[in-house]
Amino acid sequence: MRPLPWPVVLASASPRRQELLRRLVPEFDVVPAHVDEDALTVEDPFVTAQKLAREKALVVASSRPESLVVAGDTVVALQNGNGWRQLAKPIDEADAVAMLNLLAGRTHTVVTGVCLRWPGGLSAFTEASQVTFRALKMGEAEAYVATGSPMDKAGAYGLQDGSQSFVEKVEGSVTNVIGLPMERLEEAFVSLTAKK
Repeated sequence: MRPLPWPVVLASASPRRQELLRRLVPEFDVVPAHVDEDALTVEDPFVTAQKLAREKALVVASSRPESLVVAGDTVVALQNGNGWRQLAKPIDEADAVAMLNLLAGRTHTVVTGVCLRWPGGLSAFTEASQVTFRALKMGEAEAYVATGSPMDKAGAYGLQDGSQSFVEKVEGSVTNVIGLPMERLEEAFVSLTAKK
């Protein structure tokens, strides 16, 4: 990939997103975006993820207009009858345990919205992966939650830590489940460098 023509800013404090982005962009600034996530959450997890990513990109771009701002937001969702139940970050340990037990033995959808904002342009997309959890044994969710790891993650788990053993199968991008769909992001970067 050719070098990007602007300085890059990641609009996220997530260590996972920083680690993933570093695979494509060795140097970038981190400027977390603070938005009211509840106010931007709607029934459709695809719309929620893209709205949140877009808003985060615009917030950071207002202070860094000369940069390429990369923003992402990940939503964990279960189909619930004709609609969706979206799982945000847990509010406490009991909430985290409840989320993990809800996901146990079921397949859920992980949607990441990505927004790129650069001088003179904006592009946004979503990527979805299907994740199947195995049935959990008694005490497994509680033991994982006690590590503190799930407390800052949508759906109360992260593929890159101790919950990996809960996952039976991932269909689609694994990096999408971690927080940034790297395959799609690299395509977007290549497209941007081709335009310049």
